[in-house]
Amino acid sequence: MSAPLVRVLVVDDSPFMRGVLPPKIEADPRFKVVGTAVDGRDAVEKTLQLKPDVVTLDIDMPVMNGLDALREIVRQSTASVIMLSARTEQGAAITLEALALGAVDFIPKSRGVDRIHEKLWAAVEAKIHKTRVVAPKPALAARPTAPSRAQAGGRVNAKMCIVGSSTGGPQALQSVLSQLPEALPVPVVIAQHMPPNFTKALAQRLNDTCKPKIVEAEDGMPLARGTVFIAPGGMQTRVTASDIKITADHGESLYKPSVDVLAESARGAFGKNVLGVMLTGMGGDGAAEFTKLHKLGGYNISQDQASCVVYGMPRTLVEAGGADEVLPLDQIGQRIRTALGC
Repeated sequence: MSAPLVRVLVVDDSPFMRGVLPPKIEADPRFKVVGTAVDGRDAVEKTLQLKPDVVTLDIDMPVMNGLDALREIVRQSTASVIMLSARTEQGAAITLEALALGAVDFIPKSRGVDRIHEKLWAAVEAKIHKTRVVAPKPALAARPTAPSRAQAGGRVNAKMCIVGSSTGGPQALQSVLSQLPEALPVPVVIAQHMPPNFTKALAQRLNDTCKPKIVEAEDGMPLARGTVFIAPGGMQTRVTASDIKITADHGESLYKPSVDVLAESARGAFGKNVLGVMLTGMGGDGAAEFTKLHKLGGYNISQDQASCVVYGMPRTLVEAGGADEVLPLDQIGQRIRTALGC
């Protein structure tokens, strides 16, 4: 018996997009477009009528805009929503607001909606997560592999902290960073899977709402303690013992920025003195290099399944044996504080 089709509703006021998206989506046999809608009000009505698994939702529409429609869809249905976003600075800021309101992910229109099937499938996983209760797994006890290995819950001898995240990451980062103090004893570098412009808007939004100084990383910036650096979208970010290096991707990874690329450089610069944090996201980026850090004597915290929007990256890390602790999202920020002694 074939797998059930994933039902998708396409919402866009542009006749061109309503013509282009359905065949592109249905090129993957897992997905079926069950309808289209021309504005926000039409989107809400057809979501309730057709009961899709996923809604692709334009932001700028007549009658009812995408954000207002999103609020109603999230309130009245279990459908997961993916926003179609303009790649402008204003479009990035509005997209982040949509993610805060409950959208699972976004696709920049100007990139030809690439990776749409991967994002649709992640949205399906998010819908499954929303509609069932997942029993949280107990935190993993630390498994010492080196004499300096901290015990679960204790201090970690870290000179920097690296964080990896993807789908659901902006909300998870807000939760974690809002628990951190202004005076961080080490630099924190975050690789969040996002295109250009969006990482700048993310850094600005987080800086406005959290105590630490949060900036989008730039090439040559000193790797200063007390600062949280967001790796810029579309590029690869590495660290040395003293600064940050931003380069174009040369085939190192599908993801730009890549958690693996960042973590490999941190291991080269600081050895075992790295605290790794793996948050929600699809795929397995970061698991390989985080596991190498773990084996070297570094320390990794992984978000638990119950609190992830998509349990992909954390799952891969746990299954590889590279996680020292598995914690719910609302405990990770405080755990970082304890680990770093701040």
